[in-house]
Amino acid sequence: MSRSANTNAVIALVFCAFFWGASFPVGKHALSEMHAVTVVLWRFVIAAVCLLAYARWMNIRMPHLNGRQWWWVIGVSVIGVGGINLGLFTGLEHTAANNGALIMALSPLVTALIGCLAHRQLPSVAQFFSLVVCLAGVLLVLTNGELQRLLGFQFNQGDQMIFGGMLCWSLYTFLTQSISKWMPMIPYTIVGMFAGIAVMLLLAFSDPQIQLLAELHTASAEVLADVLFIGLFGTVGGYLLWISGVKQLGAATASLFFNFVPVFSALTAFLFGQDVTALQLAGMAIVIAGLLLPRLAGYFQNRSALAAAR
Repeated sequence: MSRSANTNAVIALVFCAFFWGASFPVGKHALSEMHAVTVVLWRFVIAAVCLLAYARWMNIRMPHLNGRQWWWVIGVSVIGVGGINLGLFTGLEHTAANNGALIMALSPLVTALIGCLAHRQLPSVAQFFSLVVCLAGVLLVLTNGELQRLLGFQFNQGDQMIFGGMLCWSLYTFLTQSISKWMPMIPYTIVGMFAGIAVMLLLAFSDPQIQLLAELHTASAEVLADVLFIGLFGTVGGYLLWISGVKQLGAATASLFFNFVPVFSALTAFLFGQDVTALQLAGMAIVIAGLLLPRLAGYFQNRSALAAAR
């Protein structure tokens, strides 16, 4: 790979991490005027329209699948796409955006652990180390540094909902690895967007307090911009940039950039005037260290082995 292509991939992944990190405080701000279901629904609508336009422009067509494959794709999409967004945005109504970003930072590690369970393999020493350190960082923030809350399992309701959404996303990511062998990613994501729309519509119609069109009509220009940002940049832009980065650098290297999502979330929250506590910053530092240190150790070990072989 040329140096320019490598640089472009790094830039793409940095912007991807920024878009995803910024979506937490931006979404938190949007919830001040809109119901969580309303925000998520219009996010999916914007993303679906943009992805359909992109697929048409790139001449990407839906594959021919059998009935069992379609049920599998739709079911996984409902659990993953619907579950993560429902847990995330309803959770953000009850907790800080930085807490949500920290919990979601565990997703790559949890996905790896799900893989270990599915294949009946024990996690490696590096994975176990990452799990312990990252959980320590997250629990430090969620318990506000109070050991008694941990012993009594007293966690914020919003934190619990986001954690559930993170588990749905991790399971979705793991199952996507097998689905991607026979389902192209752009069509698969479009199905996910429509699955999310269907889930949100069912929830909206079951709750008379949710007024999808009325909330959109009465929302301020700032909140409308929030929803547009989440749908256009946090969903479509982030996903396309992620695909580009993974194709050029590989999944293992690209996943390192996911660790910067909490950092960008904290920076954006600060710009929005939302509180960023010293405890949250400490938790972010611990989580990032837990995710990066094993990979850096492996990187230097590989370099040492290559140098010795020469």
